[in-house]
Amino acid sequence: MTTGNEILKHLSSIANDVVQRCALTVGISVEELVEEFESSFFDNNNNNEEEEEHGSYGEGYSRGLVEYCGGKAVKEFCQKIDQTIGDGSFARFTFDLMLAWELPSQAHQQARTENIGKEREDKYMPPKATMEQDDISFSIQTLCHFLYVDNEPSVGEEAFVWFGSLVVLVTDVVNGGFTFESLTASTRNRLHFPAYDKFLKEIDKSMKHLQKQEIPCGVELGDDEFILHVEGTASSSRVVRHIGGTSWPGRLTLTNYALYFEASGVISYEDALKIDFSKNIEQSVKPIATGPWGAPLFNKAIIYESSELTDGIVIEFPELTSSTRRDHWLALTREILLLHQFLSTFNVKCPIQAWEMHARTILSIIRLHAAREMLKLSPPDPTKFLIFALFDKIPKGDYVLEKIAESLKTASPGHSCSASSLLRRMNVREAMISSLEDEVTKESLRGPLDNITSLESAINKAREEEKESAVAKATTTHLKEEGITESTMVLMELLKPVKTVLPRFQEILMWEKPVTTLNVMASALMITYKEWVGKGIAVFLFWVVAYMIKARRNRLGERCNEIVVSKSSDKSTSTREMQEANIALLKIQSIFLSKAPKHADMVMVALIGLGVIVAVIPTKYIIMGLILYCFIMTSKLTQKFGNNQGGNRRLKEWWDSIPVIPVRVVDKVPESSSST
Repeated sequence: MTTGNEILKHLSSIANDVVQRCALTVGISVEELVEEFESSFFDNNNNNEEEEEHGSYGEGYSRGLVEYCGGKAVKEFCQKIDQTIGDGSFARFTFDLMLAWELPSQAHQQARTENIGKEREDKYMPPKATMEQDDISFSIQTLCHFLYVDNEPSVGEEAFVWFGSLVVLVTDVVNGGFTFESLTASTRNRLHFPAYDKFLKEIDKSMKHLQKQEIPCGVELGDDEFILHVEGTASSSRVVRHIGGTSWPGRLTLTNYALYFEASGVISYEDALKIDFSKNIEQSVKPIATGPWGAPLFNKAIIYESSELTDGIVIEFPELTSSTRRDHWLALTREILLLHQFLSTFNVKCPIQAWEMHARTILSIIRLHAAREMLKLSPPDPTKFLIFALFDKIPKGDYVLEKIAESLKTASPGHSCSASSLLRRMNVREAMISSLEDEVTKESLRGPLDNITSLESAINKAREEEKESAVAKATTTHLKEEGITESTMVLMELLKPVKTVLPRFQEILMWEKPVTTLNVMASALMITYKEWVGKGIAVFLFWVVAYMIKARRNRLGERCNEIVVSKSSDKSTSTREMQEANIALLKIQSIFLSKAPKHADMVMVALIGLGVIVAVIPTKYIIMGLILYCFIMTSKLTQKFGNNQGGNRRLKEWWDSIPVIPVRVVDKVPESSSST
C-alpha cells in the first residue's frame, strides 16, 4: 500500500484539496481515508499487483478515490443539510467535488488547461490599430466579460449527473441531463458556481415557502401529504373555476396526492373540493379553452375528467398574454397523476419504496419552482425538471420508467442523502418515514441508486431518440402555422355527414353495444369466409338507392337550397385536421423517397414480409384474422388483462420521428422547376 501523500501527488489541485477536506469532514486522516479506499479498490481490480508495482494511478483510480471520499463526506453534510445549505458550505463543497470528479488527475488538469488556451487563441483576436476609440472600449469590455466567465471554474453535464446519483437534492439521476441543459442553456452547457449556489438557495427558499402554506379548509392532510403549489391567494395570481356559464374564483392547492379548490367566500374560503389522484380509476388532466358563457376563446385552462364524473372540472388561470401559468399547473398535476399511475402499474406496494418515489417527485417539483424563480425572464420547460411528465412525453420513456421501478427494489431509502431522508432533515412534515432508520441497518455510500448501469443505458437511449424526434418535429412546425382557406372550410362542412357516421362505427368497435358488435363481427366473418364480398357490395348499393328514394319522397332536395358555412365557426379543429393530413402525406412521401432512410428500410422490410404472407396465405383468412384482431383488441376483457399501450406508443414514436420534406409556397413556379 502507498501513503496518502504519495497518492495526492497524482491528483489534480482541486481533487487534492477536496480529498483533504473530505478527510477533515469525516474526522480521520488522509492516509486512513486512502487506505480504506485502496482496500476496496484493489480487491475489485484484477490488475492490482501490477498497478501497485508500477505506481500507476490512472483515471479509474483518481476518480474512484474522489468518488469514495466525496461519498463519505457528502453523507456527513446531508446529516445536517438544513444548516449546511444556509451557511453556503454545502454549495461550495459539492461544487468543488464535481470539479474534482471532472478533473481527478494531473493529466486531466493539464489537458483542460491546454484546451482552454487553444480556445482563447481561436476565439479572441487582437484589436486592430485602426479601430476607433469607442470600438476599442467596447471590445475591451466584451473581452473582459468573456475572460471572466472562462476563467471561472465550471462543471459539465456528466459531473452534474454523477452528483445527482449521490444526492437527489440538486438533481435526480434519471433526468439530470435534461435539468442541466435547462440550467446552462445560456452559458454554453457549463454550470458556474454563482448559478449553482443561486439554484441551491432557491431550492431551500421554495421548500420553506411551501411549508408555510395554509392547509385547505375542511381538509386534513395525510402524514405523508406535502403541499407542492398554491395559487389564488391575495398575494398570488387569480384562479377561476368554471361551472357551466358561471365562474367561481378561489384558491387552488396541489399536494402529492390530490388537487384542492376552495371557492372564495365573503370572509374566508369555503370547504375544499378534492380531486384525488391516488384513486385507481380512469382520470386525466388536459388543456382546454374557456371564455364568457362557455365560448372557447382563451386557451388558459385545464380540465379534469374521470370515470366517476359526468362533467369535467374546469379551472382557468387568467393571464394577459401567454398561457405559462396554465402550462405550469398542467405539468405539475400530470406529474402527480402519473406518479400514482406509476405506483399502480408497477405494483409498488412497499410503503418505504412508495414514499421514496413520492419524495423524489416532491424534490423534482421544488427544483422546478427554484428554476422558475432563477430564470424568470425565460421560464424553462417544466417537463425538463419533472420525472414522469418527461418520460411520458419522450420516445422510449416507458422503458426508463420500467428501469426506475426495478431500481426501487435495490435502492436504499434510509441513506442519509436519499430523497426521503433529505425531506425529513429539512423539517418536511412526514411521520410515516420516521421509523425508516430502524428498518435500514446498512447504508450505501453511493446514495439511493447503486446499480444504475441499465438505467443509464435506457436514459441515454431515450435522450437520443428524443433529439431525433425533436429534429423531425421541427420540420413540421411551419406547416402547423398555416391558416385555412374558405374552400377548405366548405370541404370540412361537406364531410360532416361522414363524421356523424364514424361515432357509430366506434361504438360497435369499442363494444359499447355488445349484441350489435357480435352481430357485426359474425356477419363480417361469414361474408369473408363464404367469399360473399361481391354480394355484400351489392347489398350496400341497394341500400344507397333506397336512401335516395327515401330522400326524394321526403323532398329533401327542395328544402336544401344552399349550404351555409359560417366563418365564425370553430376553425381550430378543421385547421388541425388539414394540417395533420398534409403532414401525413409529406411523411409518406419522405418514406417513399428515402428522405428518412431508417424508416424507409423498416417499411421495405414490412412490405416484403406482408407480400410473402399475402402470397402464401389465402386472402380471406388474412381478412378474417384482421377482423378478429380489431374486435378482440378493443374488447374490455383484453383491455383488462392485456396491455397494448406499449405497441401503440412505439408506433406513435416511430411516426413522430419521421422528418418531412420542407414546403415552400411561391406565387409562380420557377421555369427550372417546371421544366424538370
